[in-house]
Amino acid sequence: MDYGTFRGLYTLLLMVIMIGIFVWAYSKRRKRSFDEAANLVFADDEQLGADKKNAGAK
Repeated sequence: MDYGTFRGLYTLLLMVIMIGIFVWAYSKRRKRSFDEAANLVFADDEQLGADKKNAGAK
């Protein structure tokens, strides 16, 4: 096996891995967990607002 063949197979392997990652990331089964992760930033703000309301009511 010469160097060119090795590089071609390596490129093909990396391409298959990248396509696998794209399929995994954009599958419908993963959408809910990705949406939850994207909204975690806003959950902290809501919690802080609720804590301030509770602290002012005491």
